[in-house]
Amino acid sequence: MSKNWIKGIYALSMLAVPMMAQAKQWSLQDCINYALQNNITIQKNHLQRLSANEDVLESKAQLLPSLSASTNQNLAYTPWVESGIVSSDGYSRASIAKVSYNGSYGINGSWTIWNGNRNKNTIKLNQLIAEKASIDSMTTAQSIQEQIAQFYIQILYSTEAINVNKENLKISQENETRGKEMYVIGKMSKADVAQLEAQTAQDQYNVVSAESNTRNYKRQLKQLLQIANDDPFDIVIPTMSDAQALGTIPALNGIYAAALDNRPEIKSYQNAINQGDLNIQIAKAKNLPTISANAGISTSTTTMNTLNWSRQLKTNMNVGAGITVSVPIFDNRAKKTAYNKAIIARNESILDLKNEQTTLYSTIENYWLQATTNQNQYKAAQISTSSAKTSYELLSEQFKVGLKNVSELRTGKSNLLTSEQNELQSKYLTIYNLEMLNFYQNGTLIK
Repeated sequence: MSKNWIKGIYALSMLAVPMMAQAKQWSLQDCINYALQNNITIQKNHLQRLSANEDVLESKAQLLPSLSASTNQNLAYTPWVESGIVSSDGYSRASIAKVSYNGSYGINGSWTIWNGNRNKNTIKLNQLIAEKASIDSMTTAQSIQEQIAQFYIQILYSTEAINVNKENLKISQENETRGKEMYVIGKMSKADVAQLEAQTAQDQYNVVSAESNTRNYKRQLKQLLQIANDDPFDIVIPTMSDAQALGTIPALNGIYAAALDNRPEIKSYQNAINQGDLNIQIAKAKNLPTISANAGISTSTTTMNTLNWSRQLKTNMNVGAGITVSVPIFDNRAKKTAYNKAIIARNESILDLKNEQTTLYSTIENYWLQATTNQNQYKAAQISTSSAKTSYELLSEQFKVGLKNVSELRTGKSNLLTSEQNELQSKYLTIYNLEMLNFYQNGTLIK
């Protein structure tokens, strides 16, 4: 890759910075609040909860009597009619009209007195379903917060990486300038100067690459927030101190115990087990008798009767009430199948809970191991960076007076850059993993 081409890219990227509009500075809390209010999945979870609440209201209404009104209006044509006979529809004909009009009116009510508590258990079941919709919303919210924290830390890391690469570029430019001066007075070869120029070009490339990574992480964060516009986007860059990376790592078992109490994934499977218990009770109740009451009032009118309509409505009125007891005897094994499948579903939920607990422990353990490893690496990297920096400063001074060659200088600078990058990476990985441990323990992110 041509070093002049790399320099051109770097120059263009520097010119583009002041031309950009001032971006809104998003804090971590801003990102979380915006996502929780605008995320489509969370909004769909909310709609599911509203739908489940409607089912709860409907199941509660099943405890009340039902009431219905009905009417039936018929027009009949009888071509060969004789007076004084009873027609097939039960009306005594007082006239020989071939066309007749009949009407009936009724009000009927029914009430399930007892059905093995199926109605009450159905209410409890629908309440659990509504509760699960809320838990699902919490699960989505926590998952989104984890992703936001990951991208946010990545942006902070890549932003600081830009500064590290720019500082290295500045040093390379100074070395290149010094090398050209030495070349003029005959103390350095043209090949050595070319190596210094190549190092400067490489450092310019590193700056452009780091800036590209930062923009890409910001793009991914915008996508996660579901921001679909071309408005400038940037985040608040808080100060990440060494103390944050060197903080005390909490005990693994303590984090896991706390997570079992507050993580929505665990509550979701516990909810499924509770639903299974109710489904078993509902299935068992199908073997019990059902007692219901019913009552109704009805009347009718017809043009085949000589009485006026009001009189007909009165004389034809019929009021009735009764109690119905339904006892299941044989239903082709439907009840037993429903009961057995309810038990199987509950046992599956218990296994799902155990599997989720194992997954949760593994996730927390991974964050804990990563935090411990990266913190130790950060401590070692600090010492390595300090040594590499001291070594490079000595090499640089010796290079300026001609005691060290370009190859030794570039090796020392490469070692310094590697140490700085290792320190930076281990620092932010430690902070991220500590942040996640706190999140699983307390359910909140450090703002």
